[in-house]
Amino acid sequence: MIEAEVANNIPDNFLPLLPLKNVVILPKSIIPIIVGRPLSIQAVEQALKGDRQLFITTQKDQNIESPVEKDLFSHGTRSTILQVMRMPNGSLKILAEGICRAKITQFEEKDGFISVKHQDLPTTHDTLTVKLEALWRQLQELYLKYAKLNDKAPADIVSMVKDPKDMDYITDTVAMHIEKLTLEKRQAILELPNLQKRMLALSTFLKQEISILQTEQKIRGRVQIQVEKSQKEYYLHEQIKAIQKELGREDLDSEMENIKKKVKGLKLPNLVTEKVNKEIHRLEQMPALSSEAVVSRHFIDWIISLPWLKESRDTLSLSQAEHILNKSHAGLKKSKERIIEFLAAKKFSKNLHKSPIICLVGPPGVGKTSLVKSIAQSLGRKFVRISLGGVRDEAEIRGHRRTYVGSLPGKIIQAMKKAGTINPVILLDEIDKMSRDMQGDPAAALLEVLDPEQNASFVDHFLEVDYDLSKVMFIATANIMDNIPYPLFDRLEIISLSGYTSEEKIDIAKKFLIPKNLKEYSLNKSQFILSDELLIHIINEYTKEAGIRQLDRIIAKLMRKTIQHLLKNKQAKNVTITNEIVLDWLGHVTFRKTNLTSNSTRIGIVTGLAWTEVGGDVLEVETSVIPGKGGLTLTGQLGDVMQESAHTALTYIRSRSTELGIKSNFYTTKDFHVHIPEGATPKDGPSAGITMCVALISAFTENPVKNKLAMTGEITLQGRVLGVGGLKEKLLAAQQYAIEQVIVPQENFNDIEEIKKDTNLDAIKLTFVSTMDEVLQEAFVENPYTWAKKLHQKAKSKVKTKKTALKKNSTKKTKE
Repeated sequence: MIEAEVANNIPDNFLPLLPLKNVVILPKSIIPIIVGRPLSIQAVEQALKGDRQLFITTQKDQNIESPVEKDLFSHGTRSTILQVMRMPNGSLKILAEGICRAKITQFEEKDGFISVKHQDLPTTHDTLTVKLEALWRQLQELYLKYAKLNDKAPADIVSMVKDPKDMDYITDTVAMHIEKLTLEKRQAILELPNLQKRMLALSTFLKQEISILQTEQKIRGRVQIQVEKSQKEYYLHEQIKAIQKELGREDLDSEMENIKKKVKGLKLPNLVTEKVNKEIHRLEQMPALSSEAVVSRHFIDWIISLPWLKESRDTLSLSQAEHILNKSHAGLKKSKERIIEFLAAKKFSKNLHKSPIICLVGPPGVGKTSLVKSIAQSLGRKFVRISLGGVRDEAEIRGHRRTYVGSLPGKIIQAMKKAGTINPVILLDEIDKMSRDMQGDPAAALLEVLDPEQNASFVDHFLEVDYDLSKVMFIATANIMDNIPYPLFDRLEIISLSGYTSEEKIDIAKKFLIPKNLKEYSLNKSQFILSDELLIHIINEYTKEAGIRQLDRIIAKLMRKTIQHLLKNKQAKNVTITNEIVLDWLGHVTFRKTNLTSNSTRIGIVTGLAWTEVGGDVLEVETSVIPGKGGLTLTGQLGDVMQESAHTALTYIRSRSTELGIKSNFYTTKDFHVHIPEGATPKDGPSAGITMCVALISAFTENPVKNKLAMTGEITLQGRVLGVGGLKEKLLAAQQYAIEQVIVPQENFNDIEEIKKDTNLDAIKLTFVSTMDEVLQEAFVENPYTWAKKLHQKAKSKVKTKKTALKKNSTKKTKE
């Protein structure tokens, strides 16, 4: 240390000025100062020449190297230099101690440094010692609390605060050693000579700092808990990630940027964009292998992979679409017309955006699924099939919520991803085979999907955002219309596909099935020869279906047998299918037709028509009247509705017994048995009502029914004949069994006219009836009412003969 030379060139009450940057010195505090500016070095040198005192204040702007009066705070500290050390670079390091607060009253710059005239500001305080004590206790409590939260608080100052001797000194010392006290706040405390005000200002800051420290402590606690949860896996993953990043094998930031670019390029709706960006932000904050991150990434991947704007362009050439439909399917006229109508309307009106919701209803094997594929091909759209058979959970349609492990969107959204466009053709296959359970009703979930007014904002539980399905062409298929719930049925445009006639099956076999199988088995036309006569024989005797699946399998089997024969017999160049070959390769006849009674004594036997899931069929109703007490027996696995029809027919006969020539008390002396063969097959429905009624009347009156006659219709107690369904299938069955006349309800007249448009019924005489009287006149060989008169006359003749015989016997006895 170097002692200063004793000299004084400064006027009385003037002190050298030492301006500081970023430091405020308070009374009684000792701080080291590096003095490097020439102005400051001269001031220190001047002080060392005198009593070592100088005036220390702080610059307002720390960037100024040569401050003037306006750049300095007027309040500072009169200080004394305790030690001086000269540095090799010419600067000085001094240790200064504040003596008291002071205020500059006059500036004077001379000999390369600034000297100031000052006025000391001694500490003042109010005479109310109670208020001063209260302020001190508050300051003491706050600082001790602050010291507990801040590990860097000096222990000696904490001890000093606990046992105060000089409140003024301790207050300034505390203010000097609080790290977070800003320069402005420390300067404000310096400018407060009043002790109470100084304590209050310092207490206010300590309260703020304590609040901040407590919040930091809570955050550190939460972070510590989160780190403990992740434990070893998190740290290992972070290390692996750091190693991979150093090796250049993973760059998560670039991956996130690529995802953001994809999202921006998709031009998603605003709400979807907002949700995806929020999910991306969450994903960036998560550990990559956490379960939440996997769920978020899964959701983002689904959003990116879905089509939002991509739309395939429709092929609006009507002739081309019609050609594709006719080339791929025979018949199905109504279905094709509806598709052509849609294309025509879309081509004519540019404002038509909603697609029709079509449901193809028909028996298995008639080509419903393949027709939908052809529709998609004719429109130039993507085709996706959704199988609904056996679906019983609503989540299969609407998707699972993301809270579940392994959750996925529903079948609708999955189909849209698979299609890749917003206007595909989606086939809802077997819509009548859905069921329901405690997990929800999938049919109810389809209501929104199949409603053109609602499906523009379909919400999947997994995505939780609106998705537009209004441009999708939904086509459903079903086997039985009655199994479709009515609210769902109401949204569908039903197109019925009936079974094929034998002629249509032959046409389909020749144009589609045989060429398809020839190509599949690499055969040519000359190697496999099958005549139309044998094809009809196969259709009638080896298949029983409304469609062509069985026929397709049989043709394929014949071709496999043909290949086997050609391989065994090298000299054979082709195989001509004959009856013997059919019997050898296919075995005996699989489906035998019902043997219809064709003799002239068709008493109590009437042919009816039935609808089944595999097409139409005929059934014979047999009745027998035997002595008894009026019991009615029904056999042949008849359902409740069919049994009710039999009772209705019997009641009608009782009401018309007199006109029909039947004794009025017949139901008390006779038992009635109605049987429908093929008893292993369940039967039900009201359409056999008139058939059973005619059979019972024939048995009662012994009036034979016409040959090659069939009938269908529902009967009422008043003898009215009501309409029935499934007429096309029933009439096709009548054709196959060479029925010449069919009695049908008058209510079905319009239905018959529609059927005639695409089915040739010239071989059948159709008789329309409204009442049972008309049925009876057409059904019997002889008019039943004329027959009743004959029965009445015959009964009278029997009575007269009996009386004559009795009279002769009586006369003979008298003579004897």
